[in-house]
Amino acid sequence: MSNAIQKLMEPRSIAVIGASTDPKKTAGRPIAYLQKHHFKGKIYPVNPRVEDIAGLKCYPTIDSLPETPDVAIVMVGTDKALDAVKALSALGTPAAIVLTSGFAEHGPEGLKRQEELIAAAGSMRILGPNTIGMVNITDDIPLSPSSALEMDEFPKGSVSVISQSGGILGSLLSRATACGLGLSKLVSTSNEADLGLADFVDYLTDDPSTKVIVLYIESIRHPDKFRAAALRARNAGKPIVVYKVGKSEAGIQAAVSHTGALAGADKMYDALFQQVGIIRANTFSEFLDIPAALSSGRVLKGKRVAILTSTGGAGTLVADSLGACGFDTPAPDEVTAARLRALQPGDQAVLDRNPIDVTLAGLQPDLLRGAIAALLDSPTYDALILILGSSSLSMPDLMAGAVRDCMQTSDKPVIAYVSPHAPIAGALMTKLGVPAFSQPESCSVALTSMLHASKLRNKPVLEGRAAKAPSNPEMASLSGSLNEHQAKKLFSAFGIPGVKECVISTVNPDLGGVQEFGDKLVLKILSHEIVHKTEVGGVALNVSKDDISDRMNSMLAEVKSKSGASIQEFLVQEMVSGGMEFMVGMHRDPLGTAILVGMGGVTAELFKDTHMRLMTPGQTFSEQAALEMLQELKTWPLLDGYRGRPKCDVGALVKAIVQFSELVACLDDRLIECEINPIFVFAEGQGVKAADGIANLR
Repeated sequence: MSNAIQKLMEPRSIAVIGASTDPKKTAGRPIAYLQKHHFKGKIYPVNPRVEDIAGLKCYPTIDSLPETPDVAIVMVGTDKALDAVKALSALGTPAAIVLTSGFAEHGPEGLKRQEELIAAAGSMRILGPNTIGMVNITDDIPLSPSSALEMDEFPKGSVSVISQSGGILGSLLSRATACGLGLSKLVSTSNEADLGLADFVDYLTDDPSTKVIVLYIESIRHPDKFRAAALRARNAGKPIVVYKVGKSEAGIQAAVSHTGALAGADKMYDALFQQVGIIRANTFSEFLDIPAALSSGRVLKGKRVAILTSTGGAGTLVADSLGACGFDTPAPDEVTAARLRALQPGDQAVLDRNPIDVTLAGLQPDLLRGAIAALLDSPTYDALILILGSSSLSMPDLMAGAVRDCMQTSDKPVIAYVSPHAPIAGALMTKLGVPAFSQPESCSVALTSMLHASKLRNKPVLEGRAAKAPSNPEMASLSGSLNEHQAKKLFSAFGIPGVKECVISTVNPDLGGVQEFGDKLVLKILSHEIVHKTEVGGVALNVSKDDISDRMNSMLAEVKSKSGASIQEFLVQEMVSGGMEFMVGMHRDPLGTAILVGMGGVTAELFKDTHMRLMTPGQTFSEQAALEMLQELKTWPLLDGYRGRPKCDVGALVKAIVQFSELVACLDDRLIECEINPIFVFAEGQGVKAADGIANLR
């Protein structure tokens, strides 16, 4: 852990540069909030125009400070901020929070000023600029002017938040307070001129007060650092929950390959999050619901859920939502059913089916305690959902009292759905360690995230081997957009088999090489420029040998009329059948390089059944990673012998994916675009064959 970040998060002395005497102004709030929340260290206001602020001696300059502060809050104008940062660095200040705006967020000129700011900082670490600051709720240290800090008491807990948006930080703090969710640390990284997401994930991984790390992300500026930090958190058993804005693919230009069209910036983020074990919140409401569930620290070991309800309709809503998300709601086993029936003789309540409905029995404390205890003891259930009905409005502590008595006897997850609008009852349950939600769907989201987190605990990170290029002198001379035949020779050099084929010139064509290809052939134009040959009539299937010459002539005319291109060469291939068409491609963007696999052929973009995985630079995929990619596809059952179909040669396809990843790793930045589509996968033991592909090299 960086000593400077430790000082930033837990300072014993704070200098406030540009402090105001008016606690209502932005520059006056940091000192006001530090005093309001009883900061125990020293506060040094710096302002040359006044002698004291809020009862504290005010210093005219940074050089006049009586000691080097652990951290400084910089709130002066853009030009003065550079001088302040330089003076603080010269003093030996470990870290500064630069609230001042007018830097990289303002375009090229601002970026230049930001670079000057970092140069002025020297070895001093910078949070910001253009940040709202940070709050250490655990130790009552607010280093921010956010008006969200007007609250009298912080909701202390084990969830820490890092946000690239300052406004979102305040929003989450106020929402967490309202729903009873306790927080630990809040950091606004904003421009991330120096300290960024990865630095604070690293810090929080070692922070004993943090159980769950929550990230609000606009973009990841340093993917390699972020990936390493996220893996550290995962290995430490601290789940990360992310809300990533920018899901829309609007404005993204597709590349010429299917891979380029099917990939996209947001899908790359999905791939990264999945690989490092991050849980992605799909809605802003989930952004708090998921951490609330995970902060309970309870491990969900299966999908069997008991629902205890005092309102039948709400029980049905929750059960329906659980079913849609793959959870089971089985009836109680015989022993548990007998325990439940014994709690309420007669037939007033429905206690031997699921949802377990106590509507007619009334909410009697002893009945509730007994039912909760029986369901938590039951081997039939992995989790319990409590539904708080209308009584939660008039008696908000009724269910809470019953829960409090039973929670210590079981480590199973318990969550609550508050059916009426009863925020006090919900907040009370959450504070007891029973996350409470106001939407039935939130219960399913919470349990899904808990199940995901529990599976990550023992799941290894799949790394491949170091990539090694084949000894092939021709590879060094390859450049530009390769035609299909050249691309497949490249694939073959990396051990990916292709179909039998030969190149035929349009001038004095020699058809002698096609005699061994079988009775039916595939005829294609061979072109560096035309990638989607079918769209211009440049592909013919099931062509007989006798018809090759005629089809070549007619194809020349059709392609000329549709594209204006003059074709000089054709490609004749063996006609393969009986295999499934898949695709393997690469996609590169600022987040990294990814391999994409999925259903191939001309319908690839129609079905969009794909899965992406980011590469570790210089490494191939492992065979297990390649297999897991295939198993994520909806079409995986077709490979695995769906409904009695012969199993496909998955092993050969896995090997081809690994070899393709080696090709991408070895060519690295030389490779602009590359794809095999389709690659035919035949029956078990019969291998795979690349039938078409593209490659574009620098």
